[in-house]
Formats: sequence, C-alpha cells, structure tokens
Amino acid sequence: MKLYSGMINEIKNREMKLFREKKRKRLYNKDFTILASDCNGTFMYHDMGLPFLSPTINLTIGMNDFVKMLENLEWYMQQDIVELKGDYKWPTGNLGDIRINFVHYESFDEGVSKWKQRKERINWDNLFIVGSEKDGCTYETIQRFERLPYENKVILTHVDYPEFKSAYYIKGFEDRDEMGTTINYKKQFFKRRYLDDFDYVTFLNHGVMRGKR
Repeated sequence: MKLYSGMINEIKNREMKLFREKKRKRLYNKDFTILASDCNGTFMYHDMGLPFLSPTINLTIGMNDFVKMLENLEWYMQQDIVELKGDYKWPTGNLGDIRINFVHYESFDEGVSKWKQRKERINWDNLFIVGSEKDGCTYETIQRFERLPYENKVILTHVDYPEFKSAYYIKGFEDRDEMGTTINYKKQFFKRRYLDDFDYVTFLNHGVMRGKR
C-alpha cells in the first residue's frame, strides 16, 4: 500500500512540475511588479521562477487598507513602517495608517528589511495589482478597487460580480462569506490550487480578463 501511494504521489508531483514548466514557457512579460493583498502574488513569482520585484511578499494587508494604499501608492511607499506592540499572531506594523502583517517572517526587523529591499525594485511602468475578496472586503471595497487608476488589476472573488471588470470569480467558496485560501490545493487527483483556476500567465502577459460564468 505504501509503495502504491508513493507511486501515485510521484506521478502527481511530476505532473505538477510539467504544469508549471508549461506556464513558464508561456510567459514573455518577465519584468513586472505584482502588488498583492496576500500571498497570491508571492506564489505567482515563485511559480514563474522570477525574482521578487515587489515589497508585498510573504505578508498580508486587509483589503480596505490595500485599496487605500493603492489610492495614494507613491506617498505610502515613502513612509516608514512602525512596529505595533501587542498580542499579535505575527510581526505587525503600520505603514502610515496601513497595517502590514508580516505573516511569513520570523521578526519585524526581517520583514521591514525585506520590504525596503524589494520596494526599491518596483517597476512603476509595469504594475499588476492582485486583490482578494476577504479580510474586511465589502461590496463598497470592490467598487473602490474597480476605480483604482491601474490598467492591470484583478480582485479574486468567491462569487461572480459581472458588473466589475476587475473581478475574477474563483469557484469553490460560494458557501462562505468571503474568498478562502486560494493557495490551498483542491480535492482532485492532479495537484491544482484554487489560484490555478485564474490564468495569471495570460493576465501578466496581456492584462485582466473575465472569469467564466
């Protein structure tokens, strides 16, 4: 039984590797900055085998704060992050009035150091914005996101919003009040994350496209 299970896992892992290699071959726009509210942007960079040209790596920002930051991005990128003391699950700080959660860093100092380093790499001429309908995201938040002055932006949503060009519906979270964790694997034979339902290679090559309805 263990031998059979091991063979199945090997097949799944090899197929997943080929799946990612095919994605990388399709990508021709490779000098871009993804600003993301959660780890979706981090995984896009990782899947493509590209350097992190963005400060929003391995961290989360609540959607309302994320939209506020994007409404005045250049100003926020000039601000220092001040550590928040208290009973937080991970190192946390304020960028002006924006809360930054360094969820995948051992310390606040490490998170800030990486933020500063990657902030200097931002390609202002090739920005891609990726939001997620969670962490306080309301219908009004999506409206504000839609009005952001960025050509290439997408917000992944748990239900369909045909009225918003930037909304992309990811199936599987309809019974929830918000989007779930899209970097989790779906329950199926071949290894696919919910994020894989969004063709982010086409997005990064050409800009946003509508989800299937």
